[in-house]
Amino acid sequence: MPRSRRSAKRPWGQEHPDLDVERALGGRRTETSADGDWVVQSVPAGSSTKVYRCPGCQQEVTAGTAHLVAWATDSLLGADAAVSDRRHWHTACWRSRGRRR
Repeated sequence: MPRSRRSAKRPWGQEHPDLDVERALGGRRTETSADGDWVVQSVPAGSSTKVYRCPGCQQEVTAGTAHLVAWATDSLLGADAAVSDRRHWHTACWRSRGRRR
């Protein structure tokens, strides 16, 4: 008897799962804090290939370390300038920055 070509992962009668928008955008989200709105994007360890200086602790974010990239949603010089001013943060430093102010 020939095998069926239907996928066993999701039977045809079931609903599609909800789209995980954050995952689809690569972990990008907007956060609001006392110093304005920020676009925050997760960088997985496998995609981290350079060394950066974390503005929170002034220590290195080493290659191969999962971390966050953040930039202001607005800038006096426009959106392109805001993106060019983005900074790479340790995840814990980004989370604790609001408590230091």
